[in-house]
Amino acid sequence: MKHTLVALVEDKPGVLNRVASLFRRRAFNIESLTVGRTHEPAVSRMTILVDTEQTAPNLVEANLMKLINVVDVQDVTALPTVMRDLALIKVKANTSQLAEINQLAEIFRGKIVDVASDSVIIEITGDEDKISGLLDLLRPRGILEMVRTGQVAMVRGSTHQDGNGHN
Repeated sequence: MKHTLVALVEDKPGVLNRVASLFRRRAFNIESLTVGRTHEPAVSRMTILVDTEQTAPNLVEANLMKLINVVDVQDVTALPTVMRDLALIKVKANTSQLAEINQLAEIFRGKIVDVASDSVIIEITGDEDKISGLLDLLRPRGILEMVRTGQVAMVRGSTHQDGNGHN
């Protein structure tokens, strides 16, 4: 099972290194870690997927809160959330295959963002199952390269985390 933690951290040099060092020292198994800016200029947001078979999520949460630059940590696993992942997938394709690959991408609400003489790059955003479904259909055509951002999560509704650690 996986748990989703959202951490608000000060947007300062070295914060990601301190978080990564904590994971390494404590041997926490992290499935995914994404970091990005927020609407607050001095605050960044981390979305962390934790493998709970290896590590209790409350232990990760407690250890994160001990770090000096961590403002707030919330386990959003049981809350109604919107979770998304972005993938760019480069697939072998010639011009005769372009329409077929485009149709596959559109079924999954993906789109072709680059076309070369021997390949295309597809952009897709969604949950893990949606992206995996498209990957399964593209694999026989020859995936040349792929990159995924990792999960980001936001709690639904009007509740929110602010830069002061309050909901």
